[in-house]
Amino acid sequence: MKIQTNSFHSLEQVQNEYLNQMPKTQTAKQMGGLSFQEILEQASGLSKEVRFSKHASNRLNTRNIELTDGQMERLNEGAKKAQAKGIKDSLVLVDSLAFIVNVPSSTVVTAMEQSEAQENIFTNIDGAVII
Repeated sequence: MKIQTNSFHSLEQVQNEYLNQMPKTQTAKQMGGLSFQEILEQASGLSKEVRFSKHASNRLNTRNIELTDGQMERLNEGAKKAQAKGIKDSLVLVDSLAFIVNVPSSTVVTAMEQSEAQENIFTNIDGAVII
């Protein structure tokens, strides 16, 4: 009968030997890819700009409302803040304009001037952002 002798005396020694032989992996940043945070932001919509539904676009056109670059930037900022707080349907007030934004899809579903809002009542929202 032949007796085998190992240089390993414990399971920990085997694990250490195996783990020390495995090549080190590079991070996504080192390989030129996106970081986990960047991928998460893209998937969750944090980096998306708002878009306008057909209804909201029609409302803006019929009321001759044109957004400046600054107002558009603030609308996007308001949508991002609403998303960060977990709001699903938000009222975003920018200057004298009111927008109802479906936050998960980053879509403006309706738009109006605040003076047009009947009795200043907004329904079917779960949060508001004033920018």
